[in-house]
Amino acid sequence: MTQRLIRHRRPALLCLGLGLSALLANAADTRIDPPGRPVQARGALEASELNHIAVFRKVSPSVVNITTLGVSRDLFSLDVTQVPRGTGTGFIWDEQGHVVTNYHVIQEGSAFRITLSDRSSYSAKVVGAFPDRDLAVLRINFPKDQAERAARLQPIAIGASSDLQVGQNVYAIGNPFGLDQTLTRGIVSALNREIESMHRRTIRGVIQTDAAINPGNSGGPLLDSSGRLIGVNTQIYSPSGASAGIGFAIPVDEVNRVVPRLIRDGRYIRPAIGITAGAPSLREPLQLPKGVIIVGTTANGPAAQAGIKPFEQDRYGRIVSGDVITAVDGEQIADFDDMLTLFEKRRVGDRVLLTIWRNGQSRKASVTLTSSD
Repeated sequence: MTQRLIRHRRPALLCLGLGLSALLANAADTRIDPPGRPVQARGALEASELNHIAVFRKVSPSVVNITTLGVSRDLFSLDVTQVPRGTGTGFIWDEQGHVVTNYHVIQEGSAFRITLSDRSSYSAKVVGAFPDRDLAVLRINFPKDQAERAARLQPIAIGASSDLQVGQNVYAIGNPFGLDQTLTRGIVSALNREIESMHRRTIRGVIQTDAAINPGNSGGPLLDSSGRLIGVNTQIYSPSGASAGIGFAIPVDEVNRVVPRLIRDGRYIRPAIGITAGAPSLREPLQLPKGVIIVGTTANGPAAQAGIKPFEQDRYGRIVSGDVITAVDGEQIADFDDMLTLFEKRRVGDRVLLTIWRNGQSRKASVTLTSSD
């Protein structure tokens, strides 16, 4: 009996031993991986690479993501909720929490959400907008804790656009396709381009760049190689809707002129002289020069006080010749849009010298700009 028990135990022990050996072998196989190829040491980063990194680290805390919210009403319950309408980019303008972006980023919104680079998120409200320049300013609704505001806000450094040169390096930081804090690089491809605003007004002096700008980049900063703001990315030229290497930015000199007024007044108060302009189509049949054809003046307005006379019809329907404004402070204008652009560079109360054409004769008239309201 004892021998039989021993005979039965030996195979069991043998099997157990084989099983343990296999387990140990498998364990050893999993612990010992084949070595990878040795890592080759690289040299120092190139100066250009170091500058890319430095610009991004410097400016990215100033760049924000803007979520535009709109009202949605349930057809059955009639409950009203706020739903995202789109996203865009903006940048911190000052220590008070003002954020600059494109007007078209916020135009369809009823509420707004600002997400900072540290992922903190706050509601925001519109302070002012100027659709003719596709610019808008929001203000972050920060808590009253001044220390928190100071710690989280890093205003962007302001550069200049008047001395830009074709060929110099530029950077764009934005949130293309919802991918936040994206850096792209390029050059100034051209200067003094013209594009149309949302209200079909001409925006002049626009910067063209080949830095990749895609949907979601709108309202973000265009930077020089020092990380200073030189433009606000606003449009792309693309048959496909994606970047084709032709992007446009509103020049910072224009931004730096408009934004302080939006913050102060909540809107852009355009200087005016109290006139009604005629359609450009009148020029050819009446054989008039390029300029602003006057068809009406405001009673006691600057133009009327300066003796500017509108074109009129007598009781027989015949055209009575009036005035055409052909220049402002010696700068030739082709149409009403040109004149508005020059007026927008001035302030209410400034005096301008108009060149006026009437019946082939030219004269000068000095007028004081008033508010367009």
